[in-house]
Amino acid sequence: MATAHVIFLFSGLVLLAILVQSLSQRINLPFTATLVIAGFAVSELLVGQGIDTGIRAGNFHTLVFYVFLPVLIFESAFNIDVRLLLRNLVPILFLAIPLMLLSTLVTAVLVYYGIGHPQGFPWIAALLTGALLSATDPVAVVAICRQLGVPERLVLLLEGESLFNDATAIVVFSVIIAIATQTSGPMTPAEGSLYFLRVFFGGILAGAVIGTFFLLVCRIAQQAAARAAASVICAYLAFALAESVLHVSGVMAVLVAGLLLGHATRNSGRQDDEFTGRLWEFNAWVANALVFLLMGVTITTGMFTERWLAMLIGIAAVIIARAAGVLGLLPVLSACRVTGAIPYTSRSILFWGGLRGAVTLALALSLPTSLDYWWTIQSIAFGVVLFTLLVQATTMASLVHRAGLDKNI
Repeated sequence: MATAHVIFLFSGLVLLAILVQSLSQRINLPFTATLVIAGFAVSELLVGQGIDTGIRAGNFHTLVFYVFLPVLIFESAFNIDVRLLLRNLVPILFLAIPLMLLSTLVTAVLVYYGIGHPQGFPWIAALLTGALLSATDPVAVVAICRQLGVPERLVLLLEGESLFNDATAIVVFSVIIAIATQTSGPMTPAEGSLYFLRVFFGGILAGAVIGTFFLLVCRIAQQAAARAAASVICAYLAFALAESVLHVSGVMAVLVAGLLLGHATRNSGRQDDEFTGRLWEFNAWVANALVFLLMGVTITTGMFTERWLAMLIGIAAVIIARAAGVLGLLPVLSACRVTGAIPYTSRSILFWGGLRGAVTLALALSLPTSLDYWWTIQSIAFGVVLFTLLVQATTMASLVHRAGLDKNI
């Protein structure tokens, strides 16, 4: 793609996002959902006029994973209150790991038997579908809840689950992909479990080391702009080193590094460190806007006509799996008294607030086309993401209001 083409495309998308944000407030539709609709409408208009946008599934996947995802994960981790996170670590990890694995299995079973075509859609395809659909969105839900004034602890549970859940889902997805494509040779369940642990905890260790190094850099740096620049380098370097050099979870590395730098920045006592927070607010806004616009651009009408039933099965499977975990097992955790009780009203928000977004889409677009069932999985992912944005996100405010958890309505 020519340099000028990239500049025009990037500038046009950001300008469209600015206009869409104003429109979304007027029509009372979530910003992310409006972005998807706008991206789809503009793409169809351009294609109808014979104009090639130059956007392909391959370069979209690269953009999401190596440009946008580190920004979104780091910004969310940077702004989390670490003390509050540690006090609620048990329920967050319970939501992000055991419930995510349960969701993967339940979704896989329901999709497999729902489609009912073992030759064209085998168990490995169902497991891939379950893994990528179990990644909850780290941005959309939190933005909605903060706007509505939902209690801080509930927002933290949603945000913390999303952050750790994404890392777990990506690692599980990579293990299943390795099995499906046999890139690492035949892998037994025991070997797959060890691979998961190595990648997951290896990412934590890498993030801790890289984050500590950049803490020292930020202490040496005298100007706020220099410390902000160091945080940007930290986010991308942590992801790149973990993924490409150490072959561990880049998402976990970015998450841990973001937690360390965010906590240190808020407790540094330097008034000019607000600049770093503002910079990451800007970075996250641009990345979030572009991800959902590009989602709309890559949607085609063909997937709805050819895979509509598979989409409906996927949507139903995700809702049932989420209900089984949050409404079925989360009360057990509260009953064990290892953490503060989570009321039913909060559990209902956690259940309905499990939106799917950028990570699910990125995983779907990363599917190797050599797999016979890649198009079906990708179509299901698109359908689920659209459902969560257009149905769940748009009804979140009403649910929060009925539960009496809003402060700003």
